Amino acid sequence: MAAPPLPGPLAQLAPLLDDYGYLAVGVLVFLDNCVVPVPGQTILVLAAVYAGAGQLSLPGLLLVAVAAAIAGDALAYVIGRTGGLAFVHRWGRYVRLTPERMDRAESFFRRRGGLVVTGARFVDGLRQTNGLVAGTTEMPWRRFMLANAVGAALWAGTWTAVGYFAGSNIDTLYREAVRYQVLLLVVVAALALLLAVRAWLRRRRSPRDGSVRIPHQDDGGD
Repeated sequence: MAAPPLPGPLAQLAPLLDDYGYLAVGVLVFLDNCVVPVPGQTILVLAAVYAGAGQLSLPGLLLVAVAAAIAGDALAYVIGRTGGLAFVHRWGRYVRLTPERMDRAESFFRRRGGLVVTGARFVDGLRQTNGLVAGTTEMPWRRFMLANAVGAALWAGTWTAVGYFAGSNIDTLYREAVRYQVLLLVVVAALALLLAVRAWLRRRRSPRDGSVRIPHQDDGGD
């Protein structure tokens, strides 16, 4: 059975998937989860459409996507742990990760790193950089890998289901899914802004000098 008509972004990647199959999915998903902004999510949806048409194996596709996503994020973590700050200063601007954003991200990761790593794949920008930031902030390896594996399974499962069950409605459904992702990015940005304002207000209210002042007493006799 042939795949249904595809919208622009999916149609452009179809020749790559036709020629290389699972390898194309694995490489692009790996890079998309390891700092490099390539269309890994898009080719995953396209491959799921092919699976729905019987041209690829659904279990095989899920296995490749989850493994590649975990491996890509893990490599980004290693890069961040071994030389993250230098990497950010040199290459961060290409993925919109400036030193100022890195400072804010480090503070947030120390408090809620597990949740960020789990949900980051659903937001462009965070998907590519969450492993790097987790490594730079020295998030514990076991905690990171648990969140990494859960996030990879949720992300791959969600977008595979979108493509697999969409059928002839893939054009409309894909556009709606991308719109949802944009809204999620707005919500995440708003939440980050609120947390930053809250932290700033707390710093304004706290004493600038933490020393304790002892009242002076004269040593005069009665």
